[in-house]
Amino acid sequence: MNKKLKTEAVDSLFDAILSLETRDECYSFFEDLCTVNELLSLSQRFEVAAMLKERKTYLEIAEKTGASTATISRVNRSLNYGNDGYDLVFNRMKR
Repeated sequence: MNKKLKTEAVDSLFDAILSLETRDECYSFFEDLCTVNELLSLSQRFEVAAMLKERKTYLEIAEKTGASTATISRVNRSLNYGNDGYDLVFNRMKR
């Protein structure tokens, strides 16, 4: 975990997210919290990560998601050298 990221404010945000119970609650909260572009960027990165896990090529991913190669590369770096957060979520979503 990035020590610069661990703050009371971030802890409070994560506690708020963990309190959400339904997809509709998520929509309400994240629409208030984020701009449309921020939310679309987050969802795009998540989709890129899923496609990278499926071993799709950068070209296939860029064509389907509209993500730049820089974004795809950044997500790929997180998958390979990050804190395994994507893997944690993907594994839980399979259940």
